[in-house]
Amino acid sequence: HYYITNNLRMLRTLHKGLSQQPIRQARYLSEVAADVPHSKDKTELSHASDLPTHAEVVVIGGGSIGNSTLYHLGKKGVKGLLLEKDQLTAGTTWHSAGLIWSLRPNDTDSNVIGHTLDLVRSGGEIEQLTGMDCGFNNNGGIFVANNKERFDEYRRLKTFGKYLDVDTYVLSPSETKDLYPLMNVDDVYATLYSPADGCLDPSTYVSALSRAGTMLGGQIVTETTVTGIETETTRGRKRVTGVQTNKGLIKTEKVINCTGAWGPYISEMAGVDCPLVPFRHAYVVTEDIEGIENMPNVRDHDLSAYLRLQGNGLSVGGYEPHPDLLPDGVAKDFAFGLYELDWDTFGFNIEACIKRVPIIEYTGLKSTVCGPESFTPDHKPLLGESLDCRGFYQGCGFNSSGIMLAGGCGRELANMAVEGTTSIDMFGYDVNRYHPDCTKNKAWVLARSHEAYVKNYAMVFIHDENLAMRDMRTDVLHETLLSRGCVYQQRQGHERPGYFAVHKDSVNEKLDYDWYGSYGNEVHPEYPYRDRLGEEYTFGYPQHFDVIGAESHACRERAALFNMSYFGKFFLTGPDAQAVVDYLCCSNINKGPGGTVYTNMLNKNGGSESDLTVSHIEPCPETGHDRFYVACGGGSSYRDMGHILNVIDDKKFDCSVADHSSDYGMLSLQGPKSRAILESICDNDLSNEAFPFSSHQLTTIGGHEVRLMRLTFVGELGWELHIPSDALVDVYNTVMAAGEPHGIVDSGYRAIDSLSSEKGYKHWHEDVRPDTTPLEAGMAWLVNSKLKTKVDFLGRDALLAQKKSGIKKRLVCLKVESPVPLVTLEAISRDGDVVGWVSRTAYGYSVGCNVAWGYIEHPEKIKLDWVKSGKYQVECMGEVYDAEVSLAAPFDPKNLRVKGIYE
Repeated sequence: HYYITNNLRMLRTLHKGLSQQPIRQARYLSEVAADVPHSKDKTELSHASDLPTHAEVVVIGGGSIGNSTLYHLGKKGVKGLLLEKDQLTAGTTWHSAGLIWSLRPNDTDSNVIGHTLDLVRSGGEIEQLTGMDCGFNNNGGIFVANNKERFDEYRRLKTFGKYLDVDTYVLSPSETKDLYPLMNVDDVYATLYSPADGCLDPSTYVSALSRAGTMLGGQIVTETTVTGIETETTRGRKRVTGVQTNKGLIKTEKVINCTGAWGPYISEMAGVDCPLVPFRHAYVVTEDIEGIENMPNVRDHDLSAYLRLQGNGLSVGGYEPHPDLLPDGVAKDFAFGLYELDWDTFGFNIEACIKRVPIIEYTGLKSTVCGPESFTPDHKPLLGESLDCRGFYQGCGFNSSGIMLAGGCGRELANMAVEGTTSIDMFGYDVNRYHPDCTKNKAWVLARSHEAYVKNYAMVFIHDENLAMRDMRTDVLHETLLSRGCVYQQRQGHERPGYFAVHKDSVNEKLDYDWYGSYGNEVHPEYPYRDRLGEEYTFGYPQHFDVIGAESHACRERAALFNMSYFGKFFLTGPDAQAVVDYLCCSNINKGPGGTVYTNMLNKNGGSESDLTVSHIEPCPETGHDRFYVACGGGSSYRDMGHILNVIDDKKFDCSVADHSSDYGMLSLQGPKSRAILESICDNDLSNEAFPFSSHQLTTIGGHEVRLMRLTFVGELGWELHIPSDALVDVYNTVMAAGEPHGIVDSGYRAIDSLSSEKGYKHWHEDVRPDTTPLEAGMAWLVNSKLKTKVDFLGRDALLAQKKSGIKKRLVCLKVESPVPLVTLEAISRDGDVVGWVSRTAYGYSVGCNVAWGYIEHPEKIKLDWVKSGKYQVECMGEVYDAEVSLAAPFDPKNLRVKGIYE
């Protein structure tokens, strides 16, 4: 039945063309347990108890995520109820490989994995509470680099590991061979060895987690099927009121959906999108291999393969370029079944594993394991409360990393449900990071999830872009800018200008997705836009480095026009509109009509939930109520709107929010010549006295009404132009024609990155985040005046407490002269001790060096003399460079240019 032979060479031939449809159906785990070496008997995973009629929080799904969430709810004093349709670990957890890799190319992943390790280590948090072992085998891990560029990526991880206190070691091919004698190292450039890594037995892990959760007051009921989510609509928002099951109704106001590949079924019951796609994902388990005992796990990204120690054998698998998708989902009653392995698909992984450990080819198989795993459009989980239904939280879409991420994600799901915020920056996982135009487009979800899967082991570059489902959300200027050489970036489905290449016309057009040659598609033989992206994929300076520099210099010396139309644009109006912006914003929003304020919205801990501008505009013509116009970054605009709506709901304010993001375009004209250009096409007095900074006025340009805002995000004299979308092309053409005698240029976000970095203007999610406060970010000027008033605002108490106690971390600027660009995650050392890491970086063309920003930390309190007195260095991919540290921006620190004062 299982088509297992004793020789993989014969196996590949025997199974060529094997149907992928049959499923090894199983009602009970014991029926398929022989195929999965770490599975447990049913009795160890069954929890029978009476179903309660009420619960503070209902967790649906009895896998690693659900049980971690139940445990962390208990730690916060909440007695949660976990429901499982079958037995614990059913679905995906029971057959997971359970690999844990300590180092990841972002701090969120590394943090949540670090918490998982804190839970499961011998003598760790769970064992201390329960006395139960979590099944963690700390056998270490090896990352294999087959070329220098991959090795540079690993050295970047090694550098970040110094901040995380994760010890790693670079090994030569011969040293790798000494550590792992069965490995073929003939084509190996180098490896990175991490002793902290290992693997978890999923069933043992869940058994311990479930014991911990119930010891803290949680309840687990298995063999209970959720049949519906009860909701009601009050104050214009739909919210959870209960969970229907085959055993009765449970009244609750909070539901956490931890059902993995089955997440869309539960989400549909609440009328909520769940943008994930199930895939068939597989590994095979070998017979015993002499000499494999105690070997580390291996991850070879270039071969797209992994090898996990499994007793005295190996579990081997990987990420093939033509995976088997399940676009129609997984059967609802699927619990402990497995699919027949398609060797046409899996053969890619086998070839890779044999190349790395040749003995596998001559080793028999114990079993094949092919089960459903859920994958998302950006290969990150889906966590958080849905904007479409209050009290409905997602905790699914873990991209075959659920075991590894379960500890930290369970902690943060509990924080979301109980505290309303997170302890770390979780924007990359936030379910509301996607725009509804994306999540409701099934073709987008499918294609992007496929691309995320096949690129899972690709090198991570900071300017990576997708090829799937491009040009889905464009503004009316798209074709105009494309014809002028625009190379676009995509953020949440929306195209925005990256930079303007010397290549013109159609050379940068995006073609239909070719699925990387899968499913009968042919890879585009010629694709200039793909070639432009390829120029970005380097840890050195890209080919168009000087092109971005020319845009930056033009902005500093003449004028540049930026299309920022992808920004979110909301109108707030109603009797409580002023009260809403007062409570939401950490700055004083009391300038009256005509005033515009740059500010942040905070959470209860004082962390930044968003940065935005708020403009007090003309009263509502129908009601006379105050109106405020909010503009925020397009990459987080849907989440930002959700934060606004939730605060209005929680505080019961009488205020409406209208999303007009697509109805208005936004151009930003910046540079010394910006005033002269605008004066030639509008009648307003643009002098400092008549049109001061941080104010706005209506005007007419090219026969169209335009709202001018005296603002800048690059540190120059400039204005934003907010324009009805149907007038955007006309106004753009008018501005460019007027600017031609002054040397105006088109410019994109790559130049903005550089210009804003050297000017010290902060980026949300990089410089300011939900886990950093304005005081820590060096932005006390945002809050100081408001803290002196009696006006309450969200986060006020936390900031007052922090001002009293002092801060333990501080955002600093680092000027670094290095032959290679900084790419973030570099360790920052002070007098030889690692004190932080680089969270944002760009080359500063006006100052002639790399400009980096990062938080440095002190165990007690940050003092200015301590910051200024140390000798600082930055480690970039193994090389150490001196850094000049300051608290002020390196460019125009006196802020003269914004006022129109040019030397």
